[in-house]
Amino acid sequence: MAKTGEIAAFALGEKKTATVNLPAQFVTSSTADMKGQKYSDLVDYANNSEKTNDLNNESMTDLIDLKEQFSKPGYANRNSAVTETHPIFGSDKLNYDNHDVSVLRKDLDEAQKNGNNIHELAFSIRGDWLVKNNLYDPETRMIDQNKLKHAEQEVAKTLINKGFNLPLGEAENDVVWFGVIHQDTDHLNVHLWFAKKSQETRSEMVKQEGKYKGQPIGVIPLEVIEQAKRQFRKQLMSSQELRRHQEILKGIGGFKQEIVETAPENILNDRHGKAIKQIYDALPQDMKGRWQVGNAHLTAGKGKMAKANQLTNQLLDDLFAKELKPEYEGFKSLAREYDAINIEDQGVMHKEQRKWSENKEDELRKRLVNQLYKHLAQIEDTSINDIDQQMSELLSHVASPQEKKLTSKSPANNVKPNSKHIGDQMSVRGGSFNKISRLWRQDIRAETNAERQFLRNQKKVEQEKAQEEYEAQISRGM
Repeated sequence: MAKTGEIAAFALGEKKTATVNLPAQFVTSSTADMKGQKYSDLVDYANNSEKTNDLNNESMTDLIDLKEQFSKPGYANRNSAVTETHPIFGSDKLNYDNHDVSVLRKDLDEAQKNGNNIHELAFSIRGDWLVKNNLYDPETRMIDQNKLKHAEQEVAKTLINKGFNLPLGEAENDVVWFGVIHQDTDHLNVHLWFAKKSQETRSEMVKQEGKYKGQPIGVIPLEVIEQAKRQFRKQLMSSQELRRHQEILKGIGGFKQEIVETAPENILNDRHGKAIKQIYDALPQDMKGRWQVGNAHLTAGKGKMAKANQLTNQLLDDLFAKELKPEYEGFKSLAREYDAINIEDQGVMHKEQRKWSENKEDELRKRLVNQLYKHLAQIEDTSINDIDQQMSELLSHVASPQEKKLTSKSPANNVKPNSKHIGDQMSVRGGSFNKISRLWRQDIRAETNAERQFLRNQKKVEQEKAQEEYEAQISRGM
C-alpha cells in the first residue's frame, strides 16, 4: 500500500487482494515512555496544521509502525489524509471538535500513565468493493464517511469486548478509543486506536511470569480479527449485495435441510441393503456406542473406523447420484457461488486452503454418517447372526428382476406403497430398521425445531438491539 499524493484516488479493478484487510499492532506504555513518546501525540487539534506540515510532505506508506506514529505529532488527523475539518470520531460522535479532542488527549495520557497498552487496527478497503457497495464514487471522489464510521463504531465493540481474555474495560467508560478515515493511499483506511484507562489488576489480563500458556497478553486472536472483518463488511454492504448473499445462504440451507430430512427413508431402503450390511460388519463392535467420524476425513485410511467411514462415504456418493441428485446438485451449485463470494472478499486462496463449499459438504456428510451410526448402534450384539441370515434373504430379494426394475425408475418412485423397507424384511432384537428409520426422523425433527427456535431467538435479539441503537442515535442527534 502506498501514498497516491491525492485524496480518494483509490486503485480500481483489483481482484487478487482481499476486499478488507485488518492489520493489528500494539505498543506497551513502557516502550513509549522509554522513547519519550505520548499516546496523545497521535491526535492534534484540527485547527492547528503547523505541526503536521512536515508529515504531510513525507513520502511514506500509510500503515506505518505504531511506534513511529508517536514521533509524528498529529499523525491521525493530518491534513494530507483527511477531508473533514473535524475528522476524528469515537463511540458517541462522528466528528470530534477541539473540546472533544482535548478530552480524548487526557484519556490517552491517563491510559499511558496507568501502564496500559495502546492498540491500533486499520481496515484497509479495496476501491472496487467500495464502488460496488455505493460507498465511493470514483468520478466525484466522494466517500460515504458517515456509513464507514458507523460500521467502525459497531466493530470496535467486538474488538474491545471479545479481543482479550476478558472485556478490555472494567466499566462502561473504562476504554478510550477513537478512529479516523485516511484517504491518501491506494486503499481507503479506516483506523482505530484504543486503550484501557484504569490500571489493570485482573490476573487474566496481566502478563504472568514464566512460560505463558495460551494467547499472549496484548495479542488479539486471529479468529476475533476475522470476525471483525466479516462484521465490518456486513455493516457496509449495499442492501442489494446483502440480499444476494442471504438468498444464496438461504438456498444452501434449504437444500441441506431437505437432504437431512429425507435421508432416513432414502438410505434405509431395499436398494442400499447390501451396502448397509457391509457398513455394519465393518463397524468395530468394541467401540459400539462410540461410533463417530470425529475429526477424520471420511476417506482417511487410518483408525478403527476407517473402513466403515469409506463404505458409508461410497453409500452417500450413490445416494447423491440417484435418490437425492437434484437436492445435492442444488446444494453444490449454490455452495460454489458462495466460494466465489469468499474469494472476492478474501482474495486468492492458498493451495492448502479448503474452499467453503468443501467444508460445508464435509459437515453435511459427517452429519448423515454420524446419524446413521447412532441408529445402527441400536441393533443388539446378540442379534448379529440373525442379521446375517435375514440380510441374505434381503439381498436375494433386492437382486430379483422385479426389484431391479423398480430401482431403475426415477428417485421419486423408488419407495412405493408395495416396496418393502429393510425394517419389513429384517427383524432384530430391540426393534427393526423400520423403527430405526422412524427414530432417526424424530431426531431430525427435534434438531430442526431446536435450530429454528435458536434462529428465531437470535433474530429477536438482533431486532431489539437495532431498535436500541436507533433510539440511541436519535437521542444523540446523529
